[in-house]
Amino acid sequence: MTKENLSSVSLKEAFLASPGPTGTKESFLLFVKGLCMGSADIVPGVSGGTIALITGIYEKLLHAIQSVNMEAARALLSFDFKKLLATIHLRFLIVLLAGIGTAVVSLARLMHHLLQHHPVPTWGFFLGLILASILVIGKKIQNWPGVGSAFFIIGTIAAYFLVGMIPVTTPETWWFIFLSGMIAICAMILPGISGSFFLLILGKYQFITGALKNPFQSESILIIIIFGSGCVCGILAFSRFLSYMLDHYHNATLSLLTGLMFGSMRKVWPWKETLESVTIRGKVHVLREQNILPWDFGQEFFLTCVLVLGGFCLVLLLQRLADDR
Repeated sequence: MTKENLSSVSLKEAFLASPGPTGTKESFLLFVKGLCMGSADIVPGVSGGTIALITGIYEKLLHAIQSVNMEAARALLSFDFKKLLATIHLRFLIVLLAGIGTAVVSLARLMHHLLQHHPVPTWGFFLGLILASILVIGKKIQNWPGVGSAFFIIGTIAAYFLVGMIPVTTPETWWFIFLSGMIAICAMILPGISGSFFLLILGKYQFITGALKNPFQSESILIIIIFGSGCVCGILAFSRFLSYMLDHYHNATLSLLTGLMFGSMRKVWPWKETLESVTIRGKVHVLREQNILPWDFGQEFFLTCVLVLGGFCLVLLLQRLADDR
């Protein structure tokens, strides 16, 4: 839309002219796609980026994110709202984010409950999801005897020791919540890489889902605002960095990311033994734990094995749908 056209239209007309769905049906379909992306983002191992690929909105999502640029910032600072609306893909982002947000808030209570009361089977499901994600991304890596294997090994070793260094209980200060949001949101534009998986590594998955479980409490509102601010900053910065790395160092980047996921499997192993814990205000907080082999081959063990297989097959099915599309 040119400057001459902008001067002759209202804010409403400028908003309706921005890229996005046309009509109620398209808006509803985009909202449903956002629901699917949000459902994937809340489950460690399943990427919202993969869902975006399957539903055919991946390129539109990247363009919408990159439309929030310096030109849009200058328009906002100069209160030129018509130009702002003409620059940002606002209608697309509003509908999609509404779907994502609805799914995240509605599923957070379920995931928080499962981790609290059924941790071993739940971690088993996550394990299957992440194992399959590693396989899916690993198949795309080329030059395994050379650059591919080198960066995979670097990523694996780095993640293995990094996860071991991160305590089970990480800080609940504002800067760490903000940092967690920056890191986790990057997965939304990375097919196969899960943001919830990174929250698990950082020890903040249960903390964030706990806040989303009760979003209208004053403490939860503050946590969600800080985490959301980190998400906004992270996706704006990382989308451009990721585009550059994948354009110029595609194979090395995929190899490193796959290695990071593989090395971080140390964090999601279902069977653990608590070494040190502390009780604060009647709630037990685990300070140190170690992975162990399962010793009780009862009903929970077989349920966990079934969920590992189920999570593994789910990711392979989603990837097959994405490839067919």
